[in-house]
Amino acid sequence: MAALKEVSALNADEAASELQRLAREIAKNDRQYYEKDAPKISDAAYDELRARNAAIEARFPELVRADSPSKRVGAKPAEGFGKITHKVPMLSLDNVFNDEDVHEFVARVRRFLRWPDEKPLIFTAEPKIDGLSCGILYKNGKLVQAATRGDGRTGEDVTANVRTIFDVPKALLGESWPEVLEVRGEVYIPDAAFDVMNEAQLAAGKPAYANPRNAAAGSLRQLDPAISAKRPLRFFAYAWGEVSAAFAKTQYEAVQKFGAWGFSINDHMRRCADAEEMIEVYHQIERERATLGYDIDGVVYKVDRLDLQERLGFVSRSPRWATAHKFPPQQAITMLEKIDIQVGRTGALTPVAKLKPVTVGGVVVSNASLHNADEIKRLDVREGDSVLIQRAGDVIPQVVKVLDPDREGRGEPFIFPDHCPCPLSTPAVHDIDEKTGEAGVITRCSGEFACPFQRVRHLEHFVSRQAFDIEGLGKKQISIFFGEKIILEPADIFTLAARNERLKLEEREGWGETSVANLFAAIEARRTISFERLLIGLGIRHVGQTTARLLSTSYLRWQAFHAAMLSAQDRQGEAYAQLQNLDGIGEIMADAIVQYFAEPHNEGLVERLLEQIRVKDATPPQSNSPVAGKTVVFTGKLEVMSRDEAKAGAAALGAKVAGSVSAKTDYLVAGPGAGSKLKKATALGVKVLSEQEWQALIGKSTI
Repeated sequence: MAALKEVSALNADEAASELQRLAREIAKNDRQYYEKDAPKISDAAYDELRARNAAIEARFPELVRADSPSKRVGAKPAEGFGKITHKVPMLSLDNVFNDEDVHEFVARVRRFLRWPDEKPLIFTAEPKIDGLSCGILYKNGKLVQAATRGDGRTGEDVTANVRTIFDVPKALLGESWPEVLEVRGEVYIPDAAFDVMNEAQLAAGKPAYANPRNAAAGSLRQLDPAISAKRPLRFFAYAWGEVSAAFAKTQYEAVQKFGAWGFSINDHMRRCADAEEMIEVYHQIERERATLGYDIDGVVYKVDRLDLQERLGFVSRSPRWATAHKFPPQQAITMLEKIDIQVGRTGALTPVAKLKPVTVGGVVVSNASLHNADEIKRLDVREGDSVLIQRAGDVIPQVVKVLDPDREGRGEPFIFPDHCPCPLSTPAVHDIDEKTGEAGVITRCSGEFACPFQRVRHLEHFVSRQAFDIEGLGKKQISIFFGEKIILEPADIFTLAARNERLKLEEREGWGETSVANLFAAIEARRTISFERLLIGLGIRHVGQTTARLLSTSYLRWQAFHAAMLSAQDRQGEAYAQLQNLDGIGEIMADAIVQYFAEPHNEGLVERLLEQIRVKDATPPQSNSPVAGKTVVFTGKLEVMSRDEAKAGAAALGAKVAGSVSAKTDYLVAGPGAGSKLKKATALGVKVLSEQEWQALIGKSTI
């Protein structure tokens, strides 16, 4: 992380630019890892990048992006397999990387639960298997289906392949298992079996597998189950999804029952009384790593009591009650051959180091991030330098330092361009911090909507998986269509079929009647779109998937939202106050949303798009909840639960959690010490509830 500016030192624009870069690079690596089973970086590199993304989002929650990695799990299921929707989302874990992080994880859990320091709180610790996640569903004790993680909500149907795995029972052993039970765990290949596989590959004149994880993923995702049956796949059970009835009170007890029911479980799982014991288990497993007989990439910690897991719940893509303590990254030395400038969707000019390809831990890398002009200056990195790179903190590695700065004949310092490399060569300017008036570290193309690079990036975002998700329109197709002026803005996508008599796409190289028909079908399928996806697709600066969902469930109808944003352009009236009052919408984000619709180019783009599509109204979650759709404000010191737990619980029930009281507030939940918010609520006639009354309203007894 040495080559990155500290998160605490970032201003809002710098943070937004970083989040954009992180989202793009993580998505690229997700495709390599989940869809192609061919990662180009180490897990350590990937996890450190996610950690930086999470840290920036925690400091700037209003900047969470539509394509934020924190809201995404895995990647879309591969073609060729049937699809299975997970009844319980199959999420990933957040990560910690050092002892201090482990202590903070434990402290964070205690704060959320308001668990006294002197009160025991047990965690489990177990090896994190480096394989492919899989959920196996049993009904009445019989295996009925199995699915990969996929994107966390929909996975690939690999039932026939899983049936061939040696230690996956076709019928559960023992007794007392639930009528419906989805057992989750990791499919992997033992080290010794992997070596035998590679010997056979080389003997047959075929390339060796890169690592056991890739081999396991490729073996499980075979369209022909007979091939999977020949591969030495194994399965460790450690979690569960859908169940018809509770079957344990603790994580440890549940895993032990899996063992009794016929599954292989990890005998290195331990219970720990505090962070120090968790760290001790981590280092013990790290020491034994080479002798385990299978690949691991860290240790997983979980709160042991299942009732506490339920209280802690989830945040975006991961549970609050678990985290993975990852093993450290790797470094390598190579030559920096060239520095290129890339232009992002918001015009940020990002320098990228082109490296002499080097292998780091079995992975060949050829690019490294340089982030911005200040970072290049700080490192004093120049073309031709020998550099130390680290595969941690970015999907493409970081340049840590220059190793030969005093060499004879060293090249001249890199001069950061003052014009965009786009064909228009428009001036590039530094962002200005509105509060300090000082120039920021991010340099942007000033061409905005005129800059073809930015317009192409906007279109790529519009068709991306988190937005309109139009199959058949990837970066390559968007670039070609834009260059030929076939697609210049989103509305043009929906007129392609009508214009094809003249365009004749099926006659172009790489296309055919079937592929064109599939493209038109994919476009037509998105002609009706959700309110949330439309917001994401517009690419409003600082608006992420979480914010898009918040806005859609708060305003419910696109027309109501659009009218409110137009009314809020003076940033003075009720419409603007209502927007800014939503919990999770800060001043920076509110201004960005309002400013987007105040820009004539954007408003015209939206109007033309709306002529081509229909926007579905949003439905508040938990519509059968007594507080669904209600606006709730919490104030004072809550006694039964922490403020974070109360807000998370209210949002999960479909309530709108606001930060301040207004005439539109339905409930003020007031604890001891409530002040100005309570006075204002009383004056406005807002219903005031004690914490106990709130618990009774939502159907929970006090603890």
